Amino acid sequence: MVVLWQNSLWAAFVVFLRISAMMAVMPAFGDQPVPVRVRLALSFGFTCIVAPSVVSSVPSTTRGVTATLFTAAPEVLSGLFFGIFFRFFIMALQIAGSIAAQSTSLSQIFGGSAGVDAQPAIGHLLVVSGTALAVIAGLHVQLAGYMIQTYKLVPIGTMLRADTVVNLGLDEVRRIFELGFSLVAPFLLASLVYNVVLGVINRAMPQLMVSFVGAPAITAGGLLLLLLSAPIMLALWHDAFSEFMAFPFRSPP
Repeated sequence: MVVLWQNSLWAAFVVFLRISAMMAVMPAFGDQPVPVRVRLALSFGFTCIVAPSVVSSVPSTTRGVTATLFTAAPEVLSGLFFGIFFRFFIMALQIAGSIAAQSTSLSQIFGGSAGVDAQPAIGHLLVVSGTALAVIAGLHVQLAGYMIQTYKLVPIGTMLRADTVVNLGLDEVRRIFELGFSLVAPFLLASLVYNVVLGVINRAMPQLMVSFVGAPAITAGGLLLLLLSAPIMLALWHDAFSEFMAFPFRSPP
């Protein structure tokens, strides 16, 4: 009985290491405003959900500090590696918000305050809206399934291979930048048309201060375009996010 309890606690601890590492970089659940105690409780909760599915692959209780570290360290690294891909999707919204604000001159008017996470208001709006949309659509259920799938990609106690990190990392970074630029395409087109028209007017009437005339127009146009395109942008982003959750690192069949 004592051995059974030891093996059970050891298996739960090993699973908790990967889950807690993923939770540390997870959007929504692991954001900075979320209290540490809440994150810890969420890590315990997801451990209770994931552990029954992967407990059979957990090695028996190890003896000695060195053997424990060789089992625990890969789990922490794997959790951070697989959890960072969720943060990439938030970065896609931040990229889209920054480009949209720069294209429509809204970054100077509605810019973020100075600091490490300073970003335009459009970026904040898209990040908060996208996070809320993911949570409403069942992020906790998708997250539990994704956590279980990570154990098929990298079994317990297995160190991440360098080629796996490079290949998966480059593919996901490419996907995120493509997604960010795809979402903000209407703002880029509007900015191109605006600057071309402004250049033609300035060429035709050099005495006219086109910047004073065009600044209110691009600001109003940017806000109107945001109103019309934000629901479409968030829908496209959520579709890409849901596809990744269902088929991580591979295309759907």
